[in-house]
Amino acid sequence: MTASTSTAPLKRTPLFDVHVKAGAKMVPFGGWEMPVQYAGIIEEHRAVRGAVGLFDISHMGELEVRGPEALAVVQRLTTNDASVLAEGQVQYTLLCDPEGGVVDDLTLYRLGPEHFMLTVNAANTDKDWAWVTAHGAGAEWRNVGAETGLLAVQGPRAEALVGRLADRNVTGIAYYHCARGRVAGVSALISRTGYTGEDGFELYVAAGDAERLWRALMDAGQPDGIQPIGLGARDTLRLEMRYALYGNDIDQTTNPLEAGLGWVVKPAKGEFIGRAALEALRARGVARKLVGFEMVERAVPRHGYRLLKAGAEVGAVTSGSFAPSLERGIGMGYVRADLAAAGTEVDVEIRGASNRARIVRPPFHPSHTKKA
Repeated sequence: MTASTSTAPLKRTPLFDVHVKAGAKMVPFGGWEMPVQYAGIIEEHRAVRGAVGLFDISHMGELEVRGPEALAVVQRLTTNDASVLAEGQVQYTLLCDPEGGVVDDLTLYRLGPEHFMLTVNAANTDKDWAWVTAHGAGAEWRNVGAETGLLAVQGPRAEALVGRLADRNVTGIAYYHCARGRVAGVSALISRTGYTGEDGFELYVAAGDAERLWRALMDAGQPDGIQPIGLGARDTLRLEMRYALYGNDIDQTTNPLEAGLGWVVKPAKGEFIGRAALEALRARGVARKLVGFEMVERAVPRHGYRLLKAGAEVGAVTSGSFAPSLERGIGMGYVRADLAAAGTEVDVEIRGASNRARIVRPPFHPSHTKKA
């Protein structure tokens, strides 16, 4: 996880005071003042893997687009094929620039026949808003992030907890689908999505209802062992799944094909921004690839460390941490394409010393999302 370095005033979510009163350590992240940890990153990580955790992710941005041309506009802006989405279905997709660089990665919701919502990364919200309004003419856009609270309930007991508080059957909400309902009396868009590799939900509510819902979930989740979870554990959880983090693993200097995200690039759907560049790149092949690796030796890789082969630099670490579920150091980074095969050994340079690492197939930890 890379913290924000901006000197601009930090934004606060509707739950800021709740976090402070709970003793959370607050840090700048993506222009926001956010909780990085409560009880501790490892304890919080294990709570999500073994029970249930509650995250405040209200810093994420939400951009809505409506109108008869909404689908055509979304198709032009994003790389995946939004035409396959039924109402209530969700899709992982990308915004790319004309050169194929990743402007942002996001989740796309089809909320109605002519109504979509893009959930974008917090640090990119202003950039994305400028991008979609500049390139998305023909439909009505609204930035609804300031009026939206977003809570994530993740872990093997998430379904039972949300189910006890919801006025509808949440078991029937499939992975990457959403439905409207009430949770603890709060009107919510209940989305079976997440960034942890565990089953769970992301709950979109009015900003003014976020604290009420947070307290209800924390109270009702006590028998389940619920814990509040900060951004530190959110980062180790996503890293164990080898999920990319914008600003670390992907950005506008990287493209989806080298980042292993070619599966969300659908040129057959028709024209979209970046299509020609990505088709040309696919034809000639990429020079480097984003890989996951685990440390062979007892060491922890960090963002920016050099990756070496026979003493020569072949790439760099983009994300790295101690993985609580594996009890070893793991990381992600770009290496020369000829070195990207699973089983290849490279060295991570840590404080001037070479430490052995082995490239592995993703994910590092088994996924427990409800895909069936």
